Amino acid sequence: MPRSKNNVAAHRRHKKVLKKARGNFGGRSKLYRTALETVNKGLQYAYRDRRNKKRVFRTLWITRISAAAKMYGINYSTFMSGLKKAGVELDRKALADIAARDLTTFNRLADIATGK
Repeated sequence: MPRSKNNVAAHRRHKKVLKKARGNFGGRSKLYRTALETVNKGLQYAYRDRRNKKRVFRTLWITRISAAAKMYGINYSTFMSGLKKAGVELDRKALADIAARDLTTFNRLADIATGK
């Protein structure tokens, strides 16, 4: 009896990988083996960077809050500890948005943090 190669399933598997590899240069989108390496590496980067994105945004928010706080003569750590002691429960994302868009509100928050 002749050997069965399971061509249908193999073709379907190759098509799936080559579809994910679209947009890559040269053989990375045309040849199955290099496309498979490219797709697997891309998936690794995607997994890693979904976690890194959270870190990057947190540092961005802290930088924005720190810059706005310095405009009112306080440093970041004093500002944040003052807000915590005053019972203001705004997260860094919201504080960074206020710092970027609404300086009058941020000024009031700075006054609260310093105890004025």
